[in-house]
Amino acid sequence: MSELLQNGRYRVEQLKNMIRKLHEGADPELLKDEFKDILDAVGTAELSAIETELMEEGIPQEEVQRMCDVHALLFQNSFDGGGAMPPGHPVHTFRRENEEIVRLAGRYRELIGEIASGDGTPDHGRLETWRRIHERLSLVDNHYQRKEHLVFPYLEKAGLTGPPKVMWGVDDEIRNMFKAVNGLLESLGELKIEDIQLAREAVIEPMLAQVTGMAAKEDRILWPMALEHLSQRDWQEIVSGWDEFGERLADPAGVWLPLALGPVPVQTPEAGQDEAAGVIRLPSGRLTPQELAAMLDALPVDITFVDANDTVAYFSEGRHRVFARSRTVLGRQVQNCHPPKSLHIVQRIVDEFRQGTRDVAEFWIQQEGRFVHIRYFPVRADDGRFLGTLEMTQDVTAIRLLEGERRLLDDEAEVER
Repeated sequence: MSELLQNGRYRVEQLKNMIRKLHEGADPELLKDEFKDILDAVGTAELSAIETELMEEGIPQEEVQRMCDVHALLFQNSFDGGGAMPPGHPVHTFRRENEEIVRLAGRYRELIGEIASGDGTPDHGRLETWRRIHERLSLVDNHYQRKEHLVFPYLEKAGLTGPPKVMWGVDDEIRNMFKAVNGLLESLGELKIEDIQLAREAVIEPMLAQVTGMAAKEDRILWPMALEHLSQRDWQEIVSGWDEFGERLADPAGVWLPLALGPVPVQTPEAGQDEAAGVIRLPSGRLTPQELAAMLDALPVDITFVDANDTVAYFSEGRHRVFARSRTVLGRQVQNCHPPKSLHIVQRIVDEFRQGTRDVAEFWIQQEGRFVHIRYFPVRADDGRFLGTLEMTQDVTAIRLLEGERRLLDDEAEVER
């Protein structure tokens, strides 16, 4: 038996068998006893293989997400959490944020219980406290974005695609619950006790359970998995992209300095670049790399280019980006850069661009008082060959308000005034 337990393939098959039994309604506690030896020997690689293979065998991703909570119960004592990390390391900071998430969720649950147990009209002071706690806990979205856009790309490069997809799907479920409560808080002054009691049971308690459950899954499963597969250089890149994703739930407890990373790879000139002069020759002119980068960053639109292999190859880094981007996205498959629920739409658009049956896809959304226009275009060579997809995002709020006309000479009158 000990030889079998040392065989990774055997462990994966046994764990898949265990999860199928869970799916059929078996008692998790009984399964813990039945598979004790396997659980003691399991590693994060096996867990990743399980979720990936279950989806490859036809179990829908949504179903794997549904089973995720039960998986966590089984594996909660199977990982050591990856050991203590030095203050300032991204995992140390992620865990500090999870501690704050659990603390806030506990206070939130306590407060909503007090409000829901009252009579008549809710106390105004408590309602405002509810709003403040909800807004603070809503920063969990920034936490999830850092996880999805900074950590997941490196797991995918290591071949671990299943767990990120499943976890991102659960993150989106949590986001939808927060949006539902946001709508409730917009009419805070009109709420009655019975409204709050209903919302507590239907949305708020499930939301808080999911939030604390996700914190546990990250600490017990995701961070040990990431520590096993990411390099010092990977973690340094994650640190450098941290502030792209908004306010933190917890500050780093120190400054983390990675071990020596070795020499930085030297970039060799690409075809079309004048090596001696450092100039990129284009059909309609010449630019230095510095000029080209600065010019693209100066445009009032965010640009992202995905190459013909569906790999993110470039994005502009203007000062006022609409959506945060980190350099960790470079080299990532575009399909992995979108929430699972919209993946089929992204795939369809790219396929139609590649097939030449579509020339533009555009969308517009309302975001925090701004009107955002998002457009996708196929990029083709002179011979029609598909080179990739260009995404352009622009805040057009002010543009939509323009009326009449303003000519170049009008600017002189403006200056003189």
